[in-house]
Amino acid sequence: MKRNIVIAVVTAAALVGGGTATALAVAGDDDGAASVTQTETRAGDDERDDERGDGRDERAVSGDVTAADAIAAALEHTPGTAVSAGLDDDDDGDGAGADGKAVWEVDVLGRGDTWHSVRVDPGSGKVLGAQKDDEDDTAEVRAALKGTSVTAEEAAKAAAAEGTVTSVELDDDGDKGWEAETRASGGDERDWRVAPGSGKVTADRDDDSDDD
Repeated sequence: MKRNIVIAVVTAAALVGGGTATALAVAGDDDGAASVTQTETRAGDDERDDERGDGRDERAVSGDVTAADAIAAALEHTPGTAVSAGLDDDDDGDGAGADGKAVWEVDVLGRGDTWHSVRVDPGSGKVLGAQKDDEDDTAEVRAALKGTSVTAEEAAKAAAAEGTVTSVELDDDGDKGWEAETRASGGDERDWRVAPGSGKVTADRDDDSDDD
């Protein structure tokens, strides 16, 4: 008859910025065969993760639902014209995704002056809810929409060639089309312009000048 022996040894050391815990598990049987696994965790990992960035976009970027997917889901749930889509931490906690990730928030302009904010889960694409919003720039937005033949979904798909899209928004100040933000695999963020007529993607020079 086989038997299992499990020996767990945990040691902790007080270190600046956190401690280290190591656990050894040994399993054996009558034949003398044994396997050893070692797991190590460091209490300071969370602090180092925070130093890499706010983590908000990284959580949602790992999901399967793209910005274009979120826009399509939002419009199927709430008909209208999508004006923007972006990742939202949802600090209130009432619209968090199933895995605790940030959610997609899509702003939809409906009939008249009716605005809706639609939340979409980044993992499943499920619409978590929608609520009416009050906006005072409806006239400017409608004027900007008349000047573009490219939709928010199309702009998101075009910008996706440059990286993972974390936000897309109509520029209602003039005829500049859409603004998009992407995150590269290495974590670098870039801002882009999507032409209102052709959907051509170019670097956002205005953003570059702001950084100088």
